[in-house]
Amino acid sequence: MITRILLRTTILALAAGSLTACNALSRLSEVGSGPTVSKIEDPTQKSGYQPVAMPMPQPVAPPQNANSLWRPGARAFFKDQRAKEVGDILTVAVAISNESASFNSTLSRSRDGTESAGITGLLGFENSLKKVLPDAVDPTNLVGTTGNSTSTSSGTTGRKDSMTVSLAAIITQVLPNGNLVISGKQEIRVNYELRELNVQGIIRPEDISSSNSVTYDKIAEARIYYGGRGVNSDLTQPRYGQQLLDVILPF
Repeated sequence: MITRILLRTTILALAAGSLTACNALSRLSEVGSGPTVSKIEDPTQKSGYQPVAMPMPQPVAPPQNANSLWRPGARAFFKDQRAKEVGDILTVAVAISNESASFNSTLSRSRDGTESAGITGLLGFENSLKKVLPDAVDPTNLVGTTGNSTSTSSGTTGRKDSMTVSLAAIITQVLPNGNLVISGKQEIRVNYELRELNVQGIIRPEDISSSNSVTYDKIAEARIYYGGRGVNSDLTQPRYGQQLLDVILPF
């Protein structure tokens, strides 16, 4: 058991050391110039990209209106300028204002138990026990157990978020039912700090407004990431060694 723990600790230490070395080299290359902005890439060509597969309804042909100047789903008399094909661009508005949640839970449990057992007849050998230990053994009450357990726990969780930002996303896939898979990334560098915003998810063409934008609450399977890297981010997080010790130390 101890050998297994030491082996796991060694593997974690080596992995953390390799990651630390890579991060250290990357940070050393940015000394005096700040974080490097990443190159613009095709989201479908990135490592780990997988096309989205979702349950699809049965296809339904759009209704044809004879002698009508309006197209089904169109919001303008002329060509619809909203994004609808792979490669089209639309605006995603992320506006999380004072979103809060609070959870309280309390659990109280109590349990008592008593068991007793004895042998009143054992082929006559019970009388022999009295001869050997006349005062210490009672055949009718050989085994007795008593148990008592009490558990009380309580917990409180609170959260409050606020974020307002907009970015342009690109359609990377059109699902068989017409829904659109979007992916957007934005990087903003200010001095020595780089801010990153990533948005991915699935939207309906009907939820795209006439201004070619969609709000974050209409994105299914939404993945919204907002973070950063740079001098300030490095100073506000524990060192790699401390993070490693927090993971592997049992106490």
